[in-house]
Amino acid sequence: MLIAVISDTHMTTPGAWLQDVYEKHLAPADALLHCGDITTPAVWSFFMQHPNFHCVRGNCDWDPALVDELDPMLSVKLGGLVVGLTHGWGPRPQVPEKVAEAFGPKYDLVCYGHTHARDWGKRRGVQLCNPGSLGESGSLAHITIGPDGALDCQFLQGPPRL
Repeated sequence: MLIAVISDTHMTTPGAWLQDVYEKHLAPADALLHCGDITTPAVWSFFMQHPNFHCVRGNCDWDPALVDELDPMLSVKLGGLVVGLTHGWGPRPQVPEKVAEAFGPKYDLVCYGHTHARDWGKRRGVQLCNPGSLGESGSLAHITIGPDGALDCQFLQGPPRL
């Protein structure tokens, strides 16, 4: 199973750049996870075209439609694994530790954003993934769940947004 993970798009409208990234890197994935700061209902609606799209609210998601529809934390089952999804909070150096503590070891994978910095590592026994900022640097992650439940992460660099 292939999971595409993105975060921190910080866009008002989905333009040609985002369409290109979607077609090349996101649409082929079995699941698409967005770790918050999607910022507008237009961008949220754009990603809803993916048949297995999950998104959480970030600290920049102030639009009432997003506040009403998106939770700050989410749990989903993907490829037989329990996956947690959140944006993150607090001072950036402390975010991975806070996220790992909030979800705990019952999760096989926790994806988060907020820091705009890529992360693939374990904290408190929890495998964490931060894809970096899609909107700022074109960064995203592809996570593969193997037949035995093993996780592998590849960070991809899309073209910078102009």
